[in-house]
Amino acid sequence: MRFMVIVKASKDSEAGVMPSTELLAAMGKFNEEMVKAGVMQAGEGLHPTAKGARVKYSAGQPAVSRGPFNFNSDLVAGFWLIQTRSLDEAIDWMKRVPFDGGAEIEIRQVFSAEDFDDALTPELREQEVRLRAQARK
Repeated sequence: MRFMVIVKASKDSEAGVMPSTELLAAMGKFNEEMVKAGVMQAGEGLHPTAKGARVKYSAGQPAVSRGPFNFNSDLVAGFWLIQTRSLDEAIDWMKRVPFDGGAEIEIRQVFSAEDFDDALTPELREQEVRLRAQARK
């Protein structure tokens, strides 16, 4: 099972405050443990929303808003993409993240082809496999 672990933004991350050398070292060690265990597939931190944009689709017309966006608990500061046998195993890994007080993450399962049942026709399934292979190049 694949999971996206969403690291919630904080007032510091939105202000562009960078992590300390100590936290970067601890995160590097944690990420290395996940890679060695075959759990981590990807992981990145994100710039503050001041450097981003949103596109909202309404009535067929996309509307673009540039950041910064008002701080709330829905903003994202980073993510991991991990693969574990279960949500409980994902939780166990994330309990080990070297964050300090106030940090928050959200763990969400990533859809797999099997989740779409008959809506994902053999042709669409073939297209998905082909596109993923091309994207890896």
